[in-house]
Formats: sequence, structure tokens, C-alpha cells
Amino acid sequence: MSLNGQAYIAGAFEHPTRKAVDKSLAQLHAECAQGALADAGLTKDDVDGYFCAGDAPGLGPLSLADYMGLKLRHMDSTETGGSSYLIHVSHAAEAIALGKCKVALITLAGRPRAEGMATGTAPRNYGMSAPDVAFEFPFSPTISNMYGMCAKRHMHEFGTTSEQLAWIKVAASHHAQHNPNAMLQKVVTVEEVVNSPMISDPLHRLDCCVISDGGGALVVVAPEIAKSLNRPLVKLKGAGEAPKHQNGGRIDLTYSGAAWSGAAAFEEAGVTPADIKYASIYDSFTITVLMQLEDLGFCAKGEGGKFVADGNLISGVGKLPFNTDGGGLCNNHPANRGGMTKVVEAVRQLRGEAHPAVQVPNCDLAVAQGTGGSLGTRHGSATLILERE
Repeated sequence: MSLNGQAYIAGAFEHPTRKAVDKSLAQLHAECAQGALADAGLTKDDVDGYFCAGDAPGLGPLSLADYMGLKLRHMDSTETGGSSYLIHVSHAAEAIALGKCKVALITLAGRPRAEGMATGTAPRNYGMSAPDVAFEFPFSPTISNMYGMCAKRHMHEFGTTSEQLAWIKVAASHHAQHNPNAMLQKVVTVEEVVNSPMISDPLHRLDCCVISDGGGALVVVAPEIAKSLNRPLVKLKGAGEAPKHQNGGRIDLTYSGAAWSGAAAFEEAGVTPADIKYASIYDSFTITVLMQLEDLGFCAKGEGGKFVADGNLISGVGKLPFNTDGGGLCNNHPANRGGMTKVVEAVRQLRGEAHPAVQVPNCDLAVAQGTGGSLGTRHGSATLILERE
């Protein structure tokens, strides 16, 4: 069964806070839910499906359904890191198509900044029972090192340069200057990026995403409900999901799971990368963006450096406007999970509600791409093709 046209995104909300010292994690989830429902013109009493991931406190959907007073017919707590929320959109569409729910609420929230987390510089341990831990944890793999390793290999294989990667940050900063909520609103140059302190060779500090609190929420609804609301129609046209892992030691660090999830999403949508007007691309690091653009088919493998250079990702300047809110590199990376905000900004663009300085003219087809986990070890990838109807 195809998901094309089975569900619509009726509500989208990004929490304005970037440091939540005065809010609990559950409160952030609830405020995001309230914002997305208000955006859709619905209330919590309309919700009969709820989706959350590992950022949710307590027993996930059970704890938050209780906290928010939701009466549910369907729950889903799929956890694939930062890509979870894109997968939740497609799983919500599946549940709607099967008659399991009609109004699905998806929330994300976190407080890493308020809690003083130095993301990317400490070993990440998902629990000592994970099968990889005994083999990898003794070597203290950190997020920044794993992504730096991918960047170094891409440079070795294809001649990609630090200056080319820097153009991704430059593009994000050109967009963030128009976002009053963005953490980093200053426009930067290629020189400033490559001259910023080295974090994990070859990634500099400005190649890395921000650390922020806050969150976001989405409301996915059945077609008949979407068409009854006084909101622009944003249709799910195609979706794909895939893991990429160690493959028994046969590791190629130069590509991501987007090679599979993207192909599936474009096939289901019946469109090609050349049809896309706007791209929300997961940007935990600059190398994350470059590899996903290649894997989604916007350019050939190894040509990503040339593709992103010279402002090609800047709205109004380049061929493929990306992350027009400033993305995780400049705006917001709530709970260290950037998939939610990628969908939110894609919805803004399709509705024509992005900032006028970055709004893509006649934006009727967008891709949102998420990655969760570690690009250098194992990760989940999810792709959504969204259309303004």
C-alpha cells in the first residue's frame, strides 16, 4: 500500500526557547503539543494517536498521555534517534490508513543545554547491554570523532575540502540571520569557519551544530480532517526509512542510510530530486549535509563538495535552498535530535510561511531528511516527500 495522499500535516510548531532552565521536560512536550494543535485548529480532545521517542520522560507515551490528558486509540514510541520524528510521520500515515487513528500528535522536547551537556565530546553509551558496547566503548567513540572520521574519509576518497564543507555553514548562517529565535544569527564566511578551533579533524567548531533546549510537535491527520480545517494542505507524498550499520565490518564511511530511505521515498512519491523546490537536510555537522545530499540524488557521489560550494544552498541565490530557518548548525537542535525541526521548516516553506527573506517562490514540493545515531557507526535514516496541494 502506498502512503501517497493517505495523510496530511495539519499542525507544526517549534518551541521558541533555546534554554529551558524554568521548565520540566514534560512541560516542554505539552507546550509543543499545545502549539501544534493550535496551529492546526484542533484541541487535545481531537487526538486519538500519539507518537514520541527516546527523548520522552518516564514510560514515554504512557507517561505523556497521562500528563497531557490524551484519550488514545493508538501509540507508537519508535526510537531511531534524530530521525525518529520523520519515521513517526510515516508511521502515523500508516496508522491513519489502517483506521487506527485520525489525528496523530508527535512531540519532541529536551533540556541538554540547561543540563550542561557537552554533546559530541563525551563517549555515547546507549546501555551496556547493546551488542556493540563491549567492542567499541573501550575506545571512547564520541559523536564528533565519528563524524570527523566520515569527513576525513570523504576527503580522502573524493578530494572534498574544508572550504567546501564550510559553505554549508555559511548558507545556514545566511538564513539564520532572519530568524529571531536562532541561537547563531551572525552571518559567517568560509574563512571564519575553517579558522574556527578544530574539534575533530577535519571538523572545526563552526562545522558542528548548536546545543539547544526546546522542542517541537506535528499533527498528522486523515485527508477528510485536513480538508475540513482552515489550513493550507501539506500532503505526505512519499516516505522511506532504513538503518545503516557496521555490516559485519564491511564499512564504507562515505555514504549514509539516505541512499535507501531517499530512493524509497522518491519512488513512492513519483518524483525525482530535480523536482524538489526546497530541502530540509539533517545538519548535525556539515559533513552530514553533504553526504545526505549525495545519497538523496541531488548530485553524484563524490560531487557533494562542488554542489554545496559558492552559495548553492542559499535561498534566492543557489539552486537548492536548504534549512531556511538556520537548521541545527545555527538555529536549533532540540534535545540533540534535529529531525522534528526539519519537518517543521518544510511545512513552513510549503505553506508560504517562512521568513519573506528566505521563502522559496512557488514552493510546492519539499524533502525532509533525518539521520539518527552516529554516521560513523550505526544510524537510522528517514526521508519524507511533502507536497502543497
